[in-house]
Amino acid sequence: MMKAIYSLRYYLEKRGFYVSSRLADRLGMRAKSVRLFFIYVSFATLGVGFAVYLTLAFLLKLKDLVNTKRSSVFDL
Repeated sequence: MMKAIYSLRYYLEKRGFYVSSRLADRLGMRAKSVRLFFIYVSFATLGVGFAVYLTLAFLLKLKDLVNTKRSSVFDL
């Protein structure tokens, strides 16, 4: 059972949106603490924390797409 939990955690950390890690880097905290904060806020506010997390993921992805530097015109 624990192996399945660890493999799920590894998968989500590897292929996730990196919202928690990027926010933790900016705030100077551990990513695990930020993830726990989002989990607790989601339970306390009946899902609003999850909506905030998805909004941050969308905005970070959008920022990455806008700030991507292209080396030539043909990379469009």
